[in-house]
Amino acid sequence: MAEDESVLERPAAPPDAVVAWGGAPDQVADVRHGGARAAQRPLLAIVHGGFWRPRYDRAHTAPMAAALAASGWTVASLEYRRIPGDPDATVADVRSALSALPALIEGHDGDVVAIGHSAGGHLVLLAASRPPTPRLRGVLALAPVADLRLAQELHLGDGAVSAFLGSDGAARADLDPLHSPAPPIATTILQGADDTTVPPAVAQSYARAHPQVRLRILRDGGHYAVIDPLSAAWPAVVEEIEALAAR
Repeated sequence: MAEDESVLERPAAPPDAVVAWGGAPDQVADVRHGGARAAQRPLLAIVHGGFWRPRYDRAHTAPMAAALAASGWTVASLEYRRIPGDPDATVADVRSALSALPALIEGHDGDVVAIGHSAGGHLVLLAASRPPTPRLRGVLALAPVADLRLAQELHLGDGAVSAFLGSDGAARADLDPLHSPAPPIATTILQGADDTTVPPAVAQSYARAHPQVRLRILRDGGHYAVIDPLSAAWPAVVEEIEALAAR
């Protein structure tokens, strides 16, 4: 079954603001405010996917971010450097953004829930384990590339892992969530059973190594359903965000 990628091209209202959290062009975040209710809730920081490649950016998370803001959350869709062969820059950017953004954005309670999709799921799992930033309350990894060695063996994204690392996955075990310490904060993985882009086996491998992490596999839904507000999977995404925010 072909993946439904329609959310990637779906238009959404522009952000309320674009905030620079660093000095590089890609060190910015699109901010959408959630109104009075959001002030009593954590900031939602969305880390986009795209197999760490430069041609994919935060624009495809706009429908997701807009839907969450409309539901009463302040949302930051963050950008980060995506330089093939320089994974350390990417990993450092996500950690720095999660640390810096709460103080740069108004309309939340001061804490952060990080939501990462696909390669972004890989990045938020790393951010949660090394150790997490002080205000990081929880992590929701959506169809994450959570086991780099397995993803490389499966040749996901036409060799995306090797392109990202600039080396074999075994040479950078320090960047593989599977080999990282278990996150000390509440962490959930949400995965569609019909995902052919990052198959459930990748998340299941990570969960076996880190049984403290909650793994929820949805009976229906592919790779993009978990970021699509029009999908049948979306209520489960909202439910998991609310659960993490309440921790």
